[in-house]
Amino acid sequence: MNGKIEVTYKLLCKNDVNKEINITELLANEKIAKLIKNEFAKGFRNIDLVVDKDSSDTFKIETVKQLYKVEVQKDDFADILALAEEDASSRKLFKKDCNRIELVNIETIVK
Repeated sequence: MNGKIEVTYKLLCKNDVNKEINITELLANEKIAKLIKNEFAKGFRNIDLVVDKDSSDTFKIETVKQLYKVEVQKDDFADILALAEEDASSRKLFKKDCNRIELVNIETIVK
């Protein structure tokens, strides 16, 4: 196969935050509920926060990471992870607690 693949990756560190929270769990927290009531229903009494049972809306709290890119040959598709790790190593990105990578995107480059 001719052509190249552009691989995007990010470094993973020991202290990274990656947590998913659903709306029901968020509103169950008394501090959060009180803040919402004070901001949007100030002065009203007997206010309750209600979430649909069918609602499974979630959001993530995660550490913001810089993305790195490397180009590899299409023939090397099976070794993409190893090649991305080699790229991170050659750029000296690995530190004491940051010694893993996560592949974020893989794109075929058309020329």
